[in-house]
Amino acid sequence: MDAQTTITDEALAGSIASAFEDCFASFDTVLVGGAEEPLYRPSQGDEPAKLVFREDFPASALHEIAHWCIAGPRRRQQEDFGYEYICGPRSAEQQDAFFSAELKTQSLERAFAAAVGLEFRPSADNLEADVEAFSAALDAYDVSLQAWLTSASGERAQRFLQRLSLLKMSLAEGSAKASNAPDDQIGAVQ
Repeated sequence: MDAQTTITDEALAGSIASAFEDCFASFDTVLVGGAEEPLYRPSQGDEPAKLVFREDFPASALHEIAHWCIAGPRRRQQEDFGYEYICGPRSAEQQDAFFSAELKTQSLERAFAAAVGLEFRPSADNLEADVEAFSAALDAYDVSLQAWLTSASGERAQRFLQRLSLLKMSLAEGSAKASNAPDDQIGAVQ
């Protein structure tokens, strides 16, 4: 967030979850925070699909939403979109496969973070990996991401980018109102 906007991670994660619900109510998927590990579970019976993110971390919420926006209908029928996660430390080949699988997701996450005004940090999910090289790959992938966002496959992501931009403006307006409020009212606005 920019210097003028002060909001707790928990409140921002809640706002992101509300924005997701506003955009995608028709997809029967809920975004839920507070987990030790992220997880996507497809709908079962009368239960909606659950997209679960770590703790109350806004970046984790945006990352999981990026996975969800990229996943097509078939992947959204599989737990964790059908991906197999390999914990670190990883071999060089496993890390390359991780970076390859994460390139589009983290590129979209970076766009989401920019739209809402949140700092983006690429994740290697491995302390021994070369994050700088991955960061350069994300930069190089931006043209492909922009092309994908204008395609039919990118429609959900594009819609969410627009919603996050509105959220950013709303947060900035709230911050401006808080900075103009009398001192006894500032504590009520975060």
